[in-house]
Amino acid sequence: MEYSRFLDCLAADFARLRAVAPTDPTAAVPSCPGWTVADLSRHVGEVYLHKTLAMREGAEPDPWPPEELADEDPLALLDRAYAGLLDEFAAHRPEDPAGSWYTPDQTVGFWARRMAQETVIHRIDAELGTGQPVAPVPADLAVDGIDELLKVFVAYSVATWGDYFTDILAGSPGRTYTVRTEGAAWRVRTGPGLFAVEDGAGDDAADVRVSGPPTAVLRWLWNREGAGEPSGVTVEGAPEAVEELRRCTVTATQ
Repeated sequence: MEYSRFLDCLAADFARLRAVAPTDPTAAVPSCPGWTVADLSRHVGEVYLHKTLAMREGAEPDPWPPEELADEDPLALLDRAYAGLLDEFAAHRPEDPAGSWYTPDQTVGFWARRMAQETVIHRIDAELGTGQPVAPVPADLAVDGIDELLKVFVAYSVATWGDYFTDILAGSPGRTYTVRTEGAAWRVRTGPGLFAVEDGAGDDAADVRVSGPPTAVLRWLWNREGAGEPSGVTVEGAPEAVEELRRCTVTATQ
């Protein structure tokens, strides 16, 4: 996806999040246990501020967040942070350097992608929390989100911070997974200390096969399915193998 397309998606999903959040700020967010919609709004604002500084200063600020942010109204913080984020994106080219936790890509473009994906997932959280219909995710954004989750979050995290996945993967017999959606597919291999992702599903058999429309697969992988709502995803494979994939994605995105 192009830089401008990520910014367009970010704007659309922020507008939806901002419209939904005030309807029930005290509602619990089922996909973020322990959070209310107000907590979710504050979190997104803090993330926007954090990434703005990562681009402006060339390094992610740590520790974070500053204590004074706790006294700011969540929606006021969200609005202020979003305006600052847009200003920072406007001041840069996508190839400009920026600090990030993801060593392979230390650019502003990385944060444009990440903030577009962050916002679409959290506007789904807000919709689930307030009981409003979950708006569709554009197919190109959903496909990119699946790719980002598998490669940037899970594969990179297992390779870089493997200790967090020891309980999940140490006893893995070595499994293969295919993830398919419209116009895209991925093949995943797991094993002790291993989570490898390749583009394309290939012709070989897999232990688990996950398939469905882009929005549905994205929500399934991010564990953002609504209670009692048909997922639209077909999952084939042994439950213990499916659970291994689920635990990896949840651990990588906490």
